[in-house]
Amino acid sequence: MHIVAIDGPAGSGKSSVSKASALRLGFGYLDTGAAYRALTLSFLEKKIDVTNLNSQEIAEQFDYAISLDPSNFWVRAFGFDVTEAIREPRVAQAVSLTAGNTEVRAYMKELTRTLVSQSQLPGVVVEGRDITTVVFPDAQTRILLTASEEVRLSRRSAELPAGVSLTEMVTKRDQTDSKVVDFMTPSEGVSLLDSTELTFEQTVDAVIHLVRELR
Repeated sequence: MHIVAIDGPAGSGKSSVSKASALRLGFGYLDTGAAYRALTLSFLEKKIDVTNLNSQEIAEQFDYAISLDPSNFWVRAFGFDVTEAIREPRVAQAVSLTAGNTEVRAYMKELTRTLVSQSQLPGVVVEGRDITTVVFPDAQTRILLTASEEVRLSRRSAELPAGVSLTEMVTKRDQTDSKVVDFMTPSEGVSLLDSTELTFEQTVDAVIHLVRELR
């Protein structure tokens, strides 16, 4: 199996570029951010304080499923479709608190590895925080996708759900997440892809080129 790990700051285009790349490669696609959002939604619904949970308690309280088909994306929690619900403003505003818990990150690391290993696909494009360094440090292709802050803010503003500020969604999230993991500097063996001056298609082409070059 060929694993393509893509990391980067908010608004860098990780999700859309990863999904399009997976479609062109004939690979599966895993949005790890969706898992954090689904877990956050579950905590909000159950009124659970995330700060005091350990990874075992999280595993016992979280029932989760996600599609790895880039052409048919869905997320389920406790048997319910939460694909749309995880994009609600209340989830967007609370997800950094969930992701900041090191026990949550430990649980998510194992969950992500399990989903990929059990997929039986020829390859999977996995995107999200610390994918290139912690979750899949041995992935065949590791990419840090970035862009200037001005460009990232501009791109994200077009996708912003009602009720969520641009500062909250991008700047504050990056500041909070950077306390846990460095997603701005590529580690050894990770290819830096700056999409500031690239179109969406050019960025996808660059990812495909890196994958084929490293296969």
